[in-house]
Amino acid sequence: MSLMSSMELTKPGMALTDVVLDLFRVNSLLLMRGDRLVAGLGLTSARWQVLGAIVYAQRPEPVAWLARDLGSNRQNVQRIVNDLHKEGFVEFQPNPHHRRAQLVVLTDKGRAAYDDAMRLWTPWANSLADGHSLKDIGTMAAVVKALRRKLENSHDADEE
Repeated sequence: MSLMSSMELTKPGMALTDVVLDLFRVNSLLLMRGDRLVAGLGLTSARWQVLGAIVYAQRPEPVAWLARDLGSNRQNVQRIVNDLHKEGFVEFQPNPHHRRAQLVVLTDKGRAAYDDAMRLWTPWANSLADGHSLKDIGTMAAVVKALRRKLENSHDADEE
């Protein structure tokens, strides 16, 4: 058994590298096609994603919490939230727990845009899922979630 240098990928490491490169491509394609899908609603994929984070939070949250939920940095989410605010998709409300970190809340216009985006997404999602078994999609989801957890945990360890 030979010792591997730290610069050599194991077979699983090579396989994962191929998957990560495909995930990068899939992410780019999802963003590009998502931008086209929701452009008529005054949204981009990034804006749609932030609106979704607000909806799924189920209660008003400050930008920092939304960024955490999205796995993004606060500054990027703040820029997007500011754009959404200027265009009337969200509003800010006082945060009883923190004077400076206002809560982000959907307006009626924001809720309607999100709902419209989801109506556009539904046939696209069904089409993308076509030909894949629930079992395969579940396996993919489990692997992606496990990778995400490892990345989140390594990020937390890097910050300490």
